[in-house]
Amino acid sequence: MHDRTAVSRPTLEAVAARAGVSRATASRVVNGGQGVRTALVERVRKAVDELGYVPNRAARTLVTRRNDAVGVVIAEPGSRVFSDPFFARHLRGISKELAAHDSQPVLLLVEEAGDYDRVGRYLAGGHVDGALLFSLHDDDPLPAITRRIGMPTVYGGRPGRADAAGDRSLLYVDSDNRGGAREAVRHLVGLGRRRIAHIAGPLDQVASVDRLDGFRDVLIDADPRLIVEGDFTPGGGERAMAELLDRCPDLDAVFAASDLTASGALRVLRERGRRVPEDVAVVGFDDVAEVAELTDPPLTTVRQDIEGMGRLMARLLLRSLEEPDDPAERLPLSSVIIPTRLVCRASA
Repeated sequence: MHDRTAVSRPTLEAVAARAGVSRATASRVVNGGQGVRTALVERVRKAVDELGYVPNRAARTLVTRRNDAVGVVIAEPGSRVFSDPFFARHLRGISKELAAHDSQPVLLLVEEAGDYDRVGRYLAGGHVDGALLFSLHDDDPLPAITRRIGMPTVYGGRPGRADAAGDRSLLYVDSDNRGGAREAVRHLVGLGRRRIAHIAGPLDQVASVDRLDGFRDVLIDADPRLIVEGDFTPGGGERAMAELLDRCPDLDAVFAASDLTASGALRVLRERGRRVPEDVAVVGFDDVAEVAELTDPPLTTVRQDIEGMGRLMARLLLRSLEEPDDPAERLPLSSVIIPTRLVCRASA
């Protein structure tokens, strides 16, 4: 079948002719090259708009050595990623920032150990310009993979490996997990609560450890029976809450490491006949509206700007990919820690 679209598609030569410049000049303007006078740039861009010219992606990649695509690697199974609104917000922020710079996210999930080889091969294959990694666990091989292939990388959350603290080349975006946890527990103490429990996140993740440390900063002599590890899911919150009530039936407050965890804890408290907040006050972490505002009662929680964190991750990566004409003009990049704040609702 004859492809009329291919015949009628504007070419770079047509753009050059319309603008009255050489093909090489038109190519430099279209592909973001330097050294073209402003007046010529404006003429080429006007010709592009008038003709509806769309650059050939493969040809542009050969010229710029850029794919305008970023690998977004989440070290979690799809069942978790697509059911947890935290990931939806994070991905929305990443997608918005990349779209603003005409770049595309490529989502890569780690379902099982064998997926690391697949993800590593994809990243090394030249399909993307850089990688955004988040929800990493201890001893996760992803950081080593991106270092080995020289892939520009930004982490969602402070990396947990032993040498990360002194490595200024690492770029990450995180929230003040420890400070937010301290604020949550101080709020419960200020309400007069004395038997405060904590449902932690997975303790092979830095954010969970930081929130547990914040809890312990305020309750230095906390009864270890009042701390149970969860997994950032409603089911994990249910199991942990049931265990806490069996261990310490006199507890009067719970700080949960995520809103989803808190939602599960609230269900168990209701089943056990405990009134919230009269008998047990509950505070979560995240302030995901579709969870925190719909629990019964609405959840007091620590707000972190999840979508904003995603945007900052993408922005940091894109800036690290910039190549100024003079290397001395490259501004040093640094990691970002976003402040948190307590949002008070009816649960505490």
